[in-house]
Amino acid sequence: MLRLQKLLFTITIASGVFLSLAVAGQSRDSLLLLNAEQVLEIVRKYHPVARQTSLNIEQAGADILIAKGAFDPVIGAYVAKKTFNGTNYYQQTSPQLTIPTWFGIEINTGLESLTGNRLDPTMTAGKSSYIGFTVPLAKDLLLDKRRAFLKQARIFNSMAITEQRAVINDLLMDAMDTYWQWVRAYQTFKIVEANVAVNQQRFRFVRAAFLNGERPAIDTVEAMTQLQSFQYQQNEKWLAFQNTGLELSAYLWTKDIEPYVLPVTVVPQDGWENETNINAFNLELNSLIAAASQNHPDIQLYQSKLQVLDIDKRLKFQMLLPKADFTYNHLSKGYGIVNSESLTPFFDNNYRYGFKFGLPLRLSEGRGEYRKAKLKIETTNLDLEQKRLSIQLKVKSYFNEVENLKSQITLQSRNYLNYQQLVRAEGILFQNGESSLFLVNTRENKALEAQEKLVELKTKYYKTLYSLQWSAGLLAQ
Repeated sequence: MLRLQKLLFTITIASGVFLSLAVAGQSRDSLLLLNAEQVLEIVRKYHPVARQTSLNIEQAGADILIAKGAFDPVIGAYVAKKTFNGTNYYQQTSPQLTIPTWFGIEINTGLESLTGNRLDPTMTAGKSSYIGFTVPLAKDLLLDKRRAFLKQARIFNSMAITEQRAVINDLLMDAMDTYWQWVRAYQTFKIVEANVAVNQQRFRFVRAAFLNGERPAIDTVEAMTQLQSFQYQQNEKWLAFQNTGLELSAYLWTKDIEPYVLPVTVVPQDGWENETNINAFNLELNSLIAAASQNHPDIQLYQSKLQVLDIDKRLKFQMLLPKADFTYNHLSKGYGIVNSESLTPFFDNNYRYGFKFGLPLRLSEGRGEYRKAKLKIETTNLDLEQKRLSIQLKVKSYFNEVENLKSQITLQSRNYLNYQQLVRAEGILFQNGESSLFLVNTRENKALEAQEKLVELKTKYYKTLYSLQWSAGLLAQ
C-alpha cells in the first residue's frame, strides 16, 4: 500500500509539473499583455469590415462625381452635306456648346455655316452664330432630376459615413464581447491553477502525515482526488482560454490585411479589474438617452433617408406641373457671336425664340408618384419612432444591468471573503487534527465557486459597460 501511495504521488506531481510547464511555464516577463483599448484600436484600424466601410465612403464620393457630371458643359457638332444628280443641295457645319446651370437654365451657343442651292428658306445661308438660353417656366424650375440626384448623392455620402459608424459600433461591441469572454477564461484558469498549487502542497502534507502515522491512508486518497479534480478543471479552463483566444483572433488583423492568430503567450493586462478605458464613458442615463436620440447612427440613417425621400417627393411634385420651356437665341452674322452690328433689343431684330408646352390632362402618373412618395415618408417616420423607442429601451435595460451588477459584485465580493475565511479556519483546524479533509475540500470547492462567480460578474460588468455605450451609439466614437 505504501509503494502504491508513493507511485500515485509521483504521477500526480509529474502531471502537475508538466501542466505548469505547458500552460504557465512562461515567466511573467515573457508574456505579452493585451487590454481592451488595444483591441478596439486594432479593430478600428485593421479589421476588413472597417476597411470595407471606408471603401463604401469612397464609392459614395464617386457617386457624387457621377451626379456632378450632369452639370458638365457639353460640346457637340452637326455636319451634313447633300449632293444629288449634280446638284449641291446643302452643306452644313454647326458646332455648339451647351452649359447647364444649377438653377435649371441652360446656356447655348454655337456657330453655323450653311451653303448650297436647295436650302431650307427658314435657314440662314452663310456664316452665323448665336448665343441664348432655355428656361423652364413651370416643371423643373425649382427642382429637376440633375439637382435632385446631386443632392441625394451628397446625402448618400453622408449616409455612408454614418453607416460606417453603425457597422464599426456593432463590430467593436462584438469584439468586446469576445474579449471579456477571453479575460474571464484566463482569470478562471489562473484561479484553478492557484488551487492546484495549494492542493499539491496539501497532498504533500497529508502524505507526510500518513507516513508518520498521524493520518489514515484514506486521507491521501481524498487529497489526491481533490488535486486531480482541480487538475482536470485546469485542463478545461486552459482549453477554454485557448478557444476564446482563437475567437478573439477573428477580430485581430495586421496592417497588411492578414489574420493574426493570438498566441497563448498573450494574456489580459495586469490589473484588469481597474479598466481605465471606461473613465471616458458617459454613464448618466438621461445624458445617454439624449445622446442616443441625436447621434445614434441608426437614427441618423433614418433621418438621412427622410431627407432623400423629401427630395424625391419634391421631384415627384414637379410631375404635377405643366412642361413649359422658353428658348431664346440672339443671332449674329459671321462668327462674332455678339458684335456691334447685331446688338439690338431682345425682340426687335436678330433673334429666334420658341415656347414648348405640355400637360397630361389627368395627371394620373404625377398624382400616383407624389402620393407614393408621401407614403414612403410616413412609413419611414414610423420606422424612425420605433427605432428611437427601441434604442431608448435598450439603453435603459443596459443601464439597469450595470447598476444591478455593481450591487451583485459587492455582495459576491463579501461572500467570497467569507468563504476564504472559512477555508483558512478549516485548514487551521485540519492541521491541528480537529477537522477532516472532507470539510476542507468542501469549503475550498465553495470558495472556488464563489471566486469564479466573482470573476464572471466583474467581466460581465465591464462587457455591459461597453454594451451601454454601444446601445447609445457611442462606442464607435
